[in-house]
Amino acid sequence: MTSLPPTSASYTPDSTAASSSPDTSPAPPGTKRCAIHQPNLFPRLSTLAKLFAADCWVVLDDVQFARRDYQHRARLARLEVPYDRQWLSLPTHLPNGRPTLISEGRLVEPLKSHRRVAERVRQHYDRSAHWKAVQTALEPVLDRFGTTDRTADIAEASAYALLALLGWQGEVVRSSDLSARAGRSQRLADLAAAVGSGAYLCGTGGMRYLDAEPFAVLGIAIVPFRLPDASMSGIWGSAREVSALWALATIGPERLADELRVSGPHDGRCPGLRCAEAM
Repeated sequence: MTSLPPTSASYTPDSTAASSSPDTSPAPPGTKRCAIHQPNLFPRLSTLAKLFAADCWVVLDDVQFARRDYQHRARLARLEVPYDRQWLSLPTHLPNGRPTLISEGRLVEPLKSHRRVAERVRQHYDRSAHWKAVQTALEPVLDRFGTTDRTADIAEASAYALLALLGWQGEVVRSSDLSARAGRSQRLADLAAAVGSGAYLCGTGGMRYLDAEPFAVLGIAIVPFRLPDASMSGIWGSAREVSALWALATIGPERLADELRVSGPHDGRCPGLRCAEAM
């Protein structure tokens, strides 16, 4: 594998001229699919679905931490009233101020955050018929508080716990452990290539800025990622807004895994479902 310069903390979109018409030809059957996404605390269903559809999740942990994003917080929905929502946040110290990278953020009060996570999740979902499944996803996250004070570690653990519960058998690699060139699309293409991926899963936001050329040079297909239309299944209506914990508590791990298997990339189609591109 060619050695590349380390990834840059800068994450500036490429020009719109370069990204006007990315090639989205279907990848050959059996192609390794890669999703590149920041660690999110108990991620939204839309994010979890994209990770579930991938063979490899590259945890994008060496870009700037964003306080208004989902890297340290999750929106929990009430079991019976999904539109009644509450933020679950991990207070995070940024040692370098605004330029602090995701991997550098530190929990302000780890013990207090541990208690908050345990209490809030229990308050929202302990009356669910699937509470044991929620507990199974929660326990490794609570255990992680005892071994790290990095917010990114907790967020990554929460996403992986959900994926593992649903039977995902992919690999997880951190971008901070890989090498890539500067430029947003070039960087994503290099990260995908670094893990041996032949296909990059891309949502609606990415399709607006993505420059296809770096992917084409490396022989990597750009695969649009799609979710089932919100009107086709009850759990997808809030998929871009609330933590996947709500869907898990509502329908249980077996049905949720089935829902995820029919979402996402199917050569640009979702069999039997009308689809909308994911964020």
